Amino acid sequence: MYYDDYEDDYNYDEIYGEDVDQRESDYDHGYMGSFPQGSLYTIPDPVQNFLMCLYKAITEKNSNEIRVLYENTFAQLTDTYYKDTPWPGEEEILSVIGQRENYKMFIIFYKELYFRHIYANCQPTIEQRLDSYKNYCALFNLLLSTDKPISLELNNQWLWDIIDEFIYQFQSCSLFRMRACSGKLSDHELEFIRQNQKMWNIHSVLNVLHSLVDKSNINSQLKDFNDGKDPNVKADIFGREPLYKMLGYFSLIGLLRLHSILGDYYQAIHVLENIDLQQHLIHNFAGVLACKTTTFYYVGFAYMMMKRYADAIRIFANMLVYIQRTKQIQPLYRTVQLDLIEKQTEQMYVLLNICLVLYPQRIDESVSVTLQQKLGDSMNKMQRGEQIEFENAFNFGCPKFLSPIATIHEIDTLASGSKEKFEISKQQLDVFMEEIRQQLPILNIRNYLKLYTTMPISKLANFLDIEEKELKLLLLAYKQKMNNLSCVDSSGKPELTGKFVSSSDIDFYIDKGMIHIADTKVERRYGDFFLRQINSFEDMFQFVSTIKLQQQKKKLPHTSTNTNTNNAPAVTNNANTTTTAATPAPTTA
Repeated sequence: MYYDDYEDDYNYDEIYGEDVDQRESDYDHGYMGSFPQGSLYTIPDPVQNFLMCLYKAITEKNSNEIRVLYENTFAQLTDTYYKDTPWPGEEEILSVIGQRENYKMFIIFYKELYFRHIYANCQPTIEQRLDSYKNYCALFNLLLSTDKPISLELNNQWLWDIIDEFIYQFQSCSLFRMRACSGKLSDHELEFIRQNQKMWNIHSVLNVLHSLVDKSNINSQLKDFNDGKDPNVKADIFGREPLYKMLGYFSLIGLLRLHSILGDYYQAIHVLENIDLQQHLIHNFAGVLACKTTTFYYVGFAYMMMKRYADAIRIFANMLVYIQRTKQIQPLYRTVQLDLIEKQTEQMYVLLNICLVLYPQRIDESVSVTLQQKLGDSMNKMQRGEQIEFENAFNFGCPKFLSPIATIHEIDTLASGSKEKFEISKQQLDVFMEEIRQQLPILNIRNYLKLYTTMPISKLANFLDIEEKELKLLLLAYKQKMNNLSCVDSSGKPELTGKFVSSSDIDFYIDKGMIHIADTKVERRYGDFFLRQINSFEDMFQFVSTIKLQQQKKKLPHTSTNTNTNNAPAVTNNANTTTTAATPAPTTA
């Protein structure tokens, strides 16, 4: 199995001691018992109540209660008591919960929250990085080293966060290890990493994700789901459990992200061969907005780095349209999720801007308007051929790349002049900028061709200050760059194969030294424009109607309280006013 490697390295009993099972058998208490008396640790009462409720919900498999505690209560208590300090450690939790049934499983998932909070709000030490890795090994051993599914139900948000945080901590530790190249680590940290070479090893991370995919048999289920069949037919006892099914599904997204930050874009697209992105976007199979934004961001980025700009534009535009149309429900998500979604949204706008400059085509009107408002100046600079603008945009929009070979042993044995091979971000930037340098002459040619319908080659060569022979080569290069490999399948599944198509806004051919230009720009779809304006008008009308109703409600109490029979003028005036408002007939003086 895939998990044999890390199972042998960090066994749960090695972490918590060999007498765990014996201690659990000696303490068989109900989870509704009172707190242990005489505790040496001071834990606020709301936090103790949260821990007991979380333990009860996990033990009883109450997914709704787990969701509320995880998505709401945990974040509220963190802001109140542990905003910039760690949550209570394992010994403190033991003083609250005590050795009870399923305590072993509870403490593993609690420590997953504990270390995630340290990574998010504190600065983890090198020892805490190792402890977090060991806890993840214990967690995945618990899930995978069993002949039948464990008795546990977690909400999809928590399951996604487990996979997402697992990859993030691997990424963080890898970047931390790569700092040794520049001498930014202390002697203690260097020696600690040398003694723990397998800590956050790339092979262990890949093995975990592939093990979850195989255990859940998610690929076979997705094939049947896409074909309209019952996915449970091919699913075994693990695949039918929502816990394993969703972990396998999220592991595919995790593999997409992992291969992308390692620079293997072909494999990143390949792992999603059974996922229909359109169904992923609109179907409630996953139901986690952060998972959707992560998927489309990395798929679009992988397509862009593979020079498949048409597919990248389609992926980015579809996701940005979806985000715009679901803005009203986004505040329902947690603050951490909103921050991640907003950051990836901004990155997708920047990457979409780059793709549209290199491969112009029409996109959704609402996304186009927003893109012009946000990045209009940047687009103009890139169209003028400013390389520094391309570089800045790429640095902002790209993920943090990793080198899979960055280990302390290799760093120590490298010559000083060879350490550049670990600057993986610079390598990816150099590959991208090489493509930009090839595209810059084409950008200038496109700007001139837009102004003419026919044009001699000699005239364009004079404008560009180059020889006619060189211009003909550039025109051929223009044709080749605009021929883009694009998916032809009508389904939403990302493809590695496709068909070469040209969607350029300018097309031309050369006849006897004359360039004949044809404007292939697609006409605007006015139907969508009018529908959007009609919807906007209806929203405005409803808003104005609401204001009128509020004003009428304010006048009604004033009218009803002045019905005093002892005051004749007041009765007459109110009666006249009421009559005038109730009947359209004119009143006489």
